[in-house]
Amino acid sequence: MSPSVRAEIRVDGVVQGVGFRPFVHRLATRLGLCGVVGNDEHGVFIEVEGVPTAVTEFLETVRHRPPPLAVVERVTSREVPVTGEPGFGIAPSTGAGRGRALISPDVATCSDCLRELEDPADRRYRYPFINCTACGPRFTIVRASPYDRAGTTMAAFAMCEECSAEYHDPASRRFHAQPLCCARCGPRLRLVDGSLREIPGDPVAAAAGLLRQGRLLAVKGIGGYHLAVRADRQEAVTALRARKHREDRPFALMVPDLAAARLICDVDPDEERLLTGRRRPIVLLRRRTSHAAATDARDGVPTRGIAEAVAPGARSLGVMLPYSPLHHLLLRHFPGPIVLTSGNVSDEPIAYLDETALRRLSGIADAFLTHDRPIHTRTDDSVVRVFRGRELPVRRSRGYAPAPLPLAAEVRRPVLGCGAELKHTFCLAEGRRAFVSHHIGDLENYETLRSFVDGAGHFERLFGIRPELVAHDLHPEYLSTKYALEREGVEPVGVQHHHAHIASCMADNGQTGPVIGVAFDGLGYGTDGTLWGGEFLVADLTGFERAGHLEAVPMPGGAAAVRRPWRMAAAYLGAKAPETLGVRRRNAGQWDAVAAMAERGVNAPPTSSAGRLFDAVAALVTGRDTVTYEGQAAIELEQVAEPGERGAYPCRILGDGGTRPFTVAGLDLVEAVLADAGAGAAVVSARFHNGVARLIAEGCLRVRERTGLSTVALSGGVFQNLFLLERATGLLEKGGFTVLLHSRVPPNDGGISLGQVAVAAARQAAQAG
Repeated sequence: MSPSVRAEIRVDGVVQGVGFRPFVHRLATRLGLCGVVGNDEHGVFIEVEGVPTAVTEFLETVRHRPPPLAVVERVTSREVPVTGEPGFGIAPSTGAGRGRALISPDVATCSDCLRELEDPADRRYRYPFINCTACGPRFTIVRASPYDRAGTTMAAFAMCEECSAEYHDPASRRFHAQPLCCARCGPRLRLVDGSLREIPGDPVAAAAGLLRQGRLLAVKGIGGYHLAVRADRQEAVTALRARKHREDRPFALMVPDLAAARLICDVDPDEERLLTGRRRPIVLLRRRTSHAAATDARDGVPTRGIAEAVAPGARSLGVMLPYSPLHHLLLRHFPGPIVLTSGNVSDEPIAYLDETALRRLSGIADAFLTHDRPIHTRTDDSVVRVFRGRELPVRRSRGYAPAPLPLAAEVRRPVLGCGAELKHTFCLAEGRRAFVSHHIGDLENYETLRSFVDGAGHFERLFGIRPELVAHDLHPEYLSTKYALEREGVEPVGVQHHHAHIASCMADNGQTGPVIGVAFDGLGYGTDGTLWGGEFLVADLTGFERAGHLEAVPMPGGAAAVRRPWRMAAAYLGAKAPETLGVRRRNAGQWDAVAAMAERGVNAPPTSSAGRLFDAVAALVTGRDTVTYEGQAAIELEQVAEPGERGAYPCRILGDGGTRPFTVAGLDLVEAVLADAGAGAAVVSARFHNGVARLIAEGCLRVRERTGLSTVALSGGVFQNLFLLERATGLLEKGGFTVLLHSRVPPNDGGISLGQVAVAAARQAAQAG
């Protein structure tokens, strides 16, 4: 027999809260190895002792066949003296509170737990907090690292004898499952009315009964409270809009299963994979045109009739499947589609603390389906769509955060990226890992600022990273910029908004540049003090050159032009607009004054924004004069575009981009739209989109002729528009370009913080030589 050897092993990655220690225990026992495994502030530490072949097999399995939820980034080992101690154990965790280990995102309920949930013979039958090492809450309940029950919001729930036996049984899939509980020892569900009086009976059944009646229900989920209402009843959805002060923005839907999703939407294999995967985001799906006429029913609940008020005029629906046991139970009792939207009044963060939720939502919800397991970190649902078989994030949050993103270059000094203002996230980075936060919201008030500051502090403690550099947007009035400049003991690093967009796309693709960057969005503060947004850049991570941009136009009234797209039509057309033109007639009382404001440049800051160009065209084509949420006009313009139309409006590019940036005459597109009005909204919208795609390709060709670069990075909120993205990407690829797109962080401002971190780290590395 070969003499025994002993190896000391460290495993880095997402290896806490994913069943890694039980996996190691079972593997070592099967291979006849002795030793120990445990969590500390860095990850997982292991010592194994036995015959060399078994130790080698152990290492190979840990490296290449870990548990399904684990992400093993690195395994290091060294030989240490043999001890001869028998058995294999799990050591108590060490280093509590100092951080450094990676924490798993929250995970959708696994199939094993679902079977038990529906088994009358199982002791967790219909228990709404069932979980195991393969599923359940993680990030949202963690208070401190390493990941152990004492460092979570489950610390207050002492395990009963049966749960404790499972927790300590290596043969159980609940071996060291930190949120482990049952009806005897775990959280308790209850249903209360608007006056906070408990409603007797089964809380889930009673809640489903309220949904049947068309009542509005607040439901405490994994990362916060949701507001729920049956999705087939127009008056109920309209009431939710009125109480929530959400006029037009589409609501998300939850359906019980994949079959129900297919009744209302077309679902391709890639979308199915996202819908049914462990992250369970909201997936934007193509709406079936026959949805309103169908009357299939389950237990008397229509499964295909979606009220128009859910997503007015939209060709797509945001759909998700249940991801918590409570969702599964609720949709067993009420199996029709339900609206499930964030529990807040518009512009506020999602409510997650019980006292706050009961106070703020009492004027909205008729009842509260709540429980006593605290949520430590509020986390909204993630939103994704599929483009060419790949994930295109719109909002990266629950199920994704705080999983780290790998960086192409080493971050030598820890960096905090403070993000932008809208769709805010922050990002903390050290080494080759970037931790992009959950979605914070629009950073426009004290509460969202507090959420950012508290969240950043939580990440710093959780991952043991103390930033030395703090990267921020150049806009002096952003709250994130003010926070960065006021924070003591750090070095601030300003990063231009659109450079951060392109850097984000490069980091998303593991690239460092240089690239041709096309950054099209709403607004971003430029290095010249004007508002940019239709940019062609030559960029790497350390810097950029502005190679071209949309021709600047006045934005009459400043922020008022963002809320009222017709003002941008007036800025482009002015007095040249025919008096019979619809948008001018609808706003006849103000048109001349606004046009004069734009012409004189009084309270009309110039902007090269692509978003504002889309706004002007939307006012002409769809009649959208006022918006109630960001991007609404452009979204509706995309919705009406005719997919089969291949015509494109011409647009001049002025200058060669040599000594001065070239400019793109956006006015050409607006005037072409005006001249072609008789073709109908669908055709005009498509030709406009095709014209924008063509100018993107032509602009990139000009930059390539001068620089020789053939890789293009597309970023900015405009590239959430799949109609435009498909056509622009196709033209660029046809022209011989390699095109970089987002797949791990959003192209919108939710990805800005990653770009800021990448730029700050690259500049620091360049300075250090």
